[in-house]
Amino acid sequence: MGDAGEGLVDAESRLAERMEEREQEKRKARQAAAAGDPERNRQIESTRLARTELQRQLEVTVHEARKTQLGQAIAELDRRLAEFAKQK
Repeated sequence: MGDAGEGLVDAESRLAERMEEREQEKRKARQAAAAGDPERNRQIESTRLARTELQRQLEVTVHEARKTQLGQAIAELDRRLAEFAKQK
């Protein structure tokens, strides 16, 4: 019966260690996000989401004129994302 108890204690300590590691990872992620410009981060994320939505629309669109419009819009968003990458 003692061996089962030791295994449980061992598992609990491993779980506690893993939870502590995850908390440290979260703190590092928060610090990295805080170091950057929140407005810039919001703009980048918004641009990525817009590109994803336009790409989805492009995949289901059947009209050639609309496909052209969507392709141009996606190209513009790609240009903006490239600009954001250069500004790092």
